[in-house]
Amino acid sequence: MNEIDLIHLARKKGRTIGSCESLTAGLFCAKLASVPGASQVLKGGFVTYFTEIKETVVGVDSQVIHQYGVISKQCAEEMAIKAKKLLDVDYCVSFTGNAGPDTMEGKPAGDVFCAISGKENTISFSFHFKNEERNTLRQHVVDEMISRLADIIEKE
Repeated sequence: MNEIDLIHLARKKGRTIGSCESLTAGLFCAKLASVPGASQVLKGGFVTYFTEIKETVVGVDSQVIHQYGVISKQCAEEMAIKAKKLLDVDYCVSFTGNAGPDTMEGKPAGDVFCAISGKENTISFSFHFKNEERNTLRQHVVDEMISRLADIIEKE
């Protein structure tokens, strides 16, 4: 499914969506907002490119960051859970990772972690994109998470 399908599905089911984006720097929100009618579904999002913003604005536990790093499943889950609460949405999608070109936190370019926090639980996803240009990688992960969120909403 694409962003048009996701917006229509969320509108039909009366669900709201938000995001907490590091790696994608707002690309997920921008893509959803490009669809007419998105304002009935998309409440907003946080761009948390700096680690300190993840902690001070969204409330990601500094211990999680110190223990696992910002490029981790645990950080992605915290981002989704905390932003979901702050935005008061049904679903919140988070994005964190290394778009490259260099290794970061000992993790290679292309390592990406995302999470979707929903009504009952939080599900995390990990990806490794090899040899992708950074903006191509960012677009691919946004498209992938749009599809995964649509699948979750459709199955509820």
